[in-house]
Amino acid sequence: MTDERMALLELVEKGADADLVRDMLAFAADRIMDAEAEAAAGAAKGARSPLREVYRNGYRERDWGTRAGRIELAIPRLRKGSYFPSFLEPRRTAEKALVAVVQEAYVHGISTRAVDDLVKALGAGGMSKSQVSRLCAEIDTRVNAFLSRPLEGRWPYLWLDATYLKVRDGGRIVSRAVIIAVAVNEDGKREVLGVATGPSEAETFWTDFLRCLADRGLRGVKLVVADDHKGLRAAARRVFSATLQRCRVHWMRNALAHAPAKQRAAVVAMLKTIFAQDTKADAVTQWDTVADALREKQPKLSAMMDACREDVLAYMDFPTEHWPQIASTNPLERLNKEVKRRADVVGIFPNDEAIIRLVGAQMLEFNDEWAVARRYMSLEALARVSHTDIVRLPAVVA
Repeated sequence: MTDERMALLELVEKGADADLVRDMLAFAADRIMDAEAEAAAGAAKGARSPLREVYRNGYRERDWGTRAGRIELAIPRLRKGSYFPSFLEPRRTAEKALVAVVQEAYVHGISTRAVDDLVKALGAGGMSKSQVSRLCAEIDTRVNAFLSRPLEGRWPYLWLDATYLKVRDGGRIVSRAVIIAVAVNEDGKREVLGVATGPSEAETFWTDFLRCLADRGLRGVKLVVADDHKGLRAAARRVFSATLQRCRVHWMRNALAHAPAKQRAAVVAMLKTIFAQDTKADAVTQWDTVADALREKQPKLSAMMDACREDVLAYMDFPTEHWPQIASTNPLERLNKEVKRRADVVGIFPNDEAIIRLVGAQMLEFNDEWAVARRYMSLEALARVSHTDIVRLPAVVA
């Protein structure tokens, strides 16, 4: 198939009829997609077969840019899982952003030896500032449009997480927090809502960031899932009147820091009994039991548990079907790992704009993948969250 595609592209370069070549490419693309969708489903469209694993669910339209012009594709959709044609490039935008960031670092003379080697491998050595600016402007237009788009409907759950990257600031190398916001809407679909850089502990930063999301139309937030950032709890209540769920995974790590190394396995086993309960009331009872059991030998850990019980167990006020997703920021782990993987290539970013360019391009591509994937949460359980006031147990006074 690769040889056939190259032959068609050679016809374009030799001046062949572009319409004819475009029609041929469209025909070949349709056949490839049908064959790949058939392989994913286990049977041909409309055919009855005991080998069928999933049924089709219509099509979604997408433009395909080729040297023969733009081709309109009708990509098959599956009821379970997702399908993406093998001949497209789902990571093209982020790769361009990566190249742009590396090239900008190179032009400004701040690249490390590893970055220099990558620039040479990419054939980008000696690029002028004007060339870099044109490349960056193309990516910035798409990323900025994505990160500033209007938000419609209601979004019951909002996840916020920060990862830290190195950036040059006034001649110094500083660590900058990169905040990623992801939410689920009433249709059960996940979307990346925003990306920002700043000091993650400052209440003013969190307030400004959440107000920006609200100004774009973010409504109906019931629960904000994040780590224990200072100022975030107050900002979430002020902007959205929402509860903050402290990430259970991060809390466990913080709790174990108060336990001696030899006793951590036993402490972990005790703490896990809390989260194994079927109801919020049972979890609260078990939480107090564990805290009392640790009070004599682990007073600091017990005091910590007394102070943060409601923050860690807030997710239990919501439908049990959602507990695995809303108990922690784990749904953002894949995003953060991808950000780190790309950022490690850059090393030190030249400015905050370069961070937003690269991370924003990555989030745009994740968002595209989620748009064609199955629902992240069921409509029935989400309806209960959106239209029911959550009744919470009173907080403990330490």
